[in-house]
Amino acid sequence: MSVATEQAPAAASPEPRARKKRGLDQRPGLSRKLPYLLLAPAVLLELLIHIIPMFVGIWMSFVKLTKFFIANWSAAPWAGFDNYKVAVDFDNAVGEGLLKSFGVTIAFSLITLALSWCLGMAAAVALQPPFKGRSIVRTLFLVPYALPAYAGILTWNFMLQRDTGAVNHILVENLGLTSDRPFWLIGGNALVSLITVAVWKLWTFAFLTLMAGLQSIPRDVYEAASVDGAGLLRQWRHITLPSLRPVNLVLVLVLFLWTFSDFNTPYVLFGTAQPPAGDLITFHIYNASFLTWNFGSGAAMSVLLLIFLMIVTGAYLIITGRRSRRA
Repeated sequence: MSVATEQAPAAASPEPRARKKRGLDQRPGLSRKLPYLLLAPAVLLELLIHIIPMFVGIWMSFVKLTKFFIANWSAAPWAGFDNYKVAVDFDNAVGEGLLKSFGVTIAFSLITLALSWCLGMAAAVALQPPFKGRSIVRTLFLVPYALPAYAGILTWNFMLQRDTGAVNHILVENLGLTSDRPFWLIGGNALVSLITVAVWKLWTFAFLTLMAGLQSIPRDVYEAASVDGAGLLRQWRHITLPSLRPVNLVLVLVLFLWTFSDFNTPYVLFGTAQPPAGDLITFHIYNASFLTWNFGSGAAMSVLLLIFLMIVTGAYLIITGRRSRRA
């Protein structure tokens, strides 16, 4: 009798769970709609912030939206492809300026990408072996990435001033490398300053990404290679680089897109009067739109920039995808 009474609760215990499960099964519509309900706020914000403004910009590129139609922009006359023809006509001042800005942006993006990746890779490899104080050094390296972009670039603007900047003070008075104080924010040195600030801001992202990728490589592989007589350089070439290939494929593309479409760095560093050596294409489009009040022409340049980045991204993904399949 006692055994039967003890087993009764055990036999009855699954019934509430079964009833609860049947209650959930009676609401299959909610379980199917829940993922869409959770995604709805993100999709709505994406539409309001990116998709709708993008289509508005495409529409603006086909109309003559100048300062005369700002108050009633819907009445702007249709221009067709005239704005695009002016932007790609390199014989006039608008097209020639856009072409020069495109060349400056290409040089800026490639140099910044290469330096950021090299510094990030060197720091990630150097901080991979455990040593005392490694966590502190890693935290210090991430300061430029954690610092607000505006505050960091504005600090560089003060440091690069000709007469009162810290850079010229160190170069001229402390190190004595030059007798004259160079201009860093105007003239030909503007591109050097722009690359320096951009690398300072981006290399920590490359360092963080590569350091995370290095964590997935087993230490046993390096130990076996060391026993076989492989030095540090051969280990990096034959173990580290191949293992980080998936990470590098994404990292290089992201760094290129970020640097090519960078607007905050030149805007905060130079203000509205950017020097020709630091005339990045995003800043050039901004000036073409808001200084001349020709929003139709600026929108056409923006659409051309979007098309270029889409072509580069597609070609990069196709080429790297083919190489990955062959490997």
